[in-house]
Amino acid sequence: MNTPTPSQTTQDASSVQLPAWLRSRGSTLEVTADVACLPLSLVNLYFYGVAGAVDRSWVLIDAGLAWSADHIMQTVAERFGAQSRPAAIVLTHGHFDHVGALPELANRWQAPIYAHELELPYLTGRSSYPPPDPAVGGGAMSFLSRLYPRGPYDFGDRVHPLPQDGSVPGMVGWRWVATPGHSPGHVSFFRDSDRTLIAGDAFVTQRQESAWAVLTQPQEVRRPPAYFTPDWQTARRSVETLAQLRPNIAATGHGVPMHGERMRQELEALVRDWDRVAVPSHGRYVRQPAIMDKGGLVSVPPAVSDPQLVALAGLALAAVVGTLLIHSWATPSRGRIV
Repeated sequence: MNTPTPSQTTQDASSVQLPAWLRSRGSTLEVTADVACLPLSLVNLYFYGVAGAVDRSWVLIDAGLAWSADHIMQTVAERFGAQSRPAAIVLTHGHFDHVGALPELANRWQAPIYAHELELPYLTGRSSYPPPDPAVGGGAMSFLSRLYPRGPYDFGDRVHPLPQDGSVPGMVGWRWVATPGHSPGHVSFFRDSDRTLIAGDAFVTQRQESAWAVLTQPQEVRRPPAYFTPDWQTARRSVETLAQLRPNIAATGHGVPMHGERMRQELEALVRDWDRVAVPSHGRYVRQPAIMDKGGLVSVPPAVSDPQLVALAGLALAAVVGTLLIHSWATPSRGRIV
């Protein structure tokens, strides 16, 4: 199997259907004067810092997929200069699509990595994340989640806990907000002065379980990616926390950034109708969450049947039976009735 190249796995910002308020600049979407989104094929990452910012005066927020490092560095060279390095790399959480390029980037830049303390076991080799739940959400992305890596990842002593005072290294005027549920140490970043929110996967702006939605990127406030969410009620409280901030801009880990009253109304509706529109009707973590603590994963509920897999098995069985029947009808009888 050929490894995808960066050009095959990144999405040029100019190819995205953009709302009127959002403009593209090369590979990036300019969210504010100092926040830019780099959309990759499955996930977004963000840069904090005005274009042309000098060495060690900007911040990378999340680190995309494993094969994205060259594309990220090329974008950095275009935005900040070929030799420019970040003051820090800050993580909303440590799932594979948010830390994939981290080993290469952190080593090349010699940059510190910051994450919530409850996320550290999954970033320092101590624990894997809970198994994904392909039974939820329907769609190709959910079905394929059984193949997604879940760690453990080990970035060694380069990883540090976010400051207890809520500040964000390298991002003056911002604060981190604990938004667990999608992962135990998930955080979002918020700037009160203009109410800009970088939400990670606490909620997203496309139906992430659907490969078609991932490709076409219709804008709508949605639950966190269902297949990697092991605690639904904690995730609801986190979305409620973010809705109460009344953000003006929501820049999420998946989907085109949204802004304005429509976004706020959809966010409030997501909280209000959570059990109906967000919590899956069937799934491993629907009735019982995974248990995690400061040491990592403690326990998970038993796996449940996957409707898509059952349907696929049924189709395969039907195909086999159909093939045998067709073969038997087409084969001449070897005997002769007397």
